[in-house]
Amino acid sequence: MLDRTYLRENPDEVRDALDNRGADVDIDEVLEIDERWRELKARGDELRHERNQITQQIGELVAQGKDEEREEAIEQSRELKDEIEDVEAEADDLQEELQDRLLEIPQVPHESVPLGVDERHNVEDRRWGFDDLRDLPAEVTPHYDLGEDLDIIDEERAAKVTGSGFYFVKGEGARLEHALIQFMLDVHREQGYVDLFPPIPVKSASMRGTGQLPKFADDAYRLGGNNEEAYDDEDLWLCPTAEVPVTNMYANEILLQDDLPLKHQAYTPNFRREAGEHGTETRGIVRVHQFNKVELVNFVEPEDSYDRLEELLGEAEEILKRLDLPYRILELCTGDLTFASAKTYDIEVWAPGDDMEDGPEQGGRWLEVSSASNFEDYQARRAGLRYRPERHESAEYLHTLNASGLAVPRVMVAILEYYQNEDGTVTVPEPLRPYMGGQEVIEGHEKVGESALGAGERE
Repeated sequence: MLDRTYLRENPDEVRDALDNRGADVDIDEVLEIDERWRELKARGDELRHERNQITQQIGELVAQGKDEEREEAIEQSRELKDEIEDVEAEADDLQEELQDRLLEIPQVPHESVPLGVDERHNVEDRRWGFDDLRDLPAEVTPHYDLGEDLDIIDEERAAKVTGSGFYFVKGEGARLEHALIQFMLDVHREQGYVDLFPPIPVKSASMRGTGQLPKFADDAYRLGGNNEEAYDDEDLWLCPTAEVPVTNMYANEILLQDDLPLKHQAYTPNFRREAGEHGTETRGIVRVHQFNKVELVNFVEPEDSYDRLEELLGEAEEILKRLDLPYRILELCTGDLTFASAKTYDIEVWAPGDDMEDGPEQGGRWLEVSSASNFEDYQARRAGLRYRPERHESAEYLHTLNASGLAVPRVMVAILEYYQNEDGTVTVPEPLRPYMGGQEVIEGHEKVGESALGAGERE
């Protein structure tokens, strides 16, 4: 969350930043709550000081034998005690309300972020891999049709088992997905990342720490409860991204300067309701409710965080470079930043199977496979992530960053479409072959069941 003192001292700057984001937050109302809270705290301090003085007087009156004056002082002390309790109770209520309101204020964008209302105003930074494209079929089959033809992706049976927005990968498709996950983990391990395999259910406190709550409660899968009901810190949610458990691993702890930079990677399945709401993505595995992802999470000193963001971007890019998949880098504008991010780069891989309006001149479309973001101290304040610059110095909030390294299904889409051959097979990218037992081509499987028969062959 934002630093309360920063908000108090820079209200116009925060207003302008939120306007650039398109965020509808009443800063004046938040500041009024803060001012009233500070007045009550000051009043409480005054009353306690006054009561302490009377308590001291009572002792002196006892020693002097002034019983009548002592009784009056005791009564005055009782009245002050009641007033203090009332003032502190009101201050506590305002503190809770202020905390809730602060949780709803998004991050202030970094000064380098381009101004814009939405994704139309994102700035393309660069492209990679388009100078030497491989020869593609005259018509590239979209991954959802190809996956069905090869019988490596089965959405229909997944819908029967779980519902829309889920899918089976089968045989060579499953091997490809496993290969991608292990390949990504191995590459990032070379880059100095320490592996984690975190728990998948996460508490509300953890979701709040990284900014998923309260803003995005309706997008997440809550275990054992209705999302409209009130939730507490013991409620559990299915992990929407490994960012949540990994970032909160060190919640309310103090790290040492020698610990930083701290780099963790984690593979997890991820669950999001919002992923299936877009009507344009009713087929295929681009926008689904469950997907695999390798997440990169960094904890750094504040003065290093923007250099680390550029390095983090390069670490995520390395996966696509080694797979020789064309992609581009976008710098997100103020209106397209995520809730907690101060600055974000998107990595979008090229998938040539579907012609989309926003696709490159070669046709096809862009698929976001990673967002590399610097959250500065926004998550650290929510989760209590601090470090001690020197052992004898006071603890300070550190900076957190993360990026997908990468989102697996969309990379699979790009491989199935970009490495597609005229005969409908798919060439396995060379870096993945050792993870698939040396397999060079995905040829698919014979379908099973009556659905595999032609109409004239069925009884």
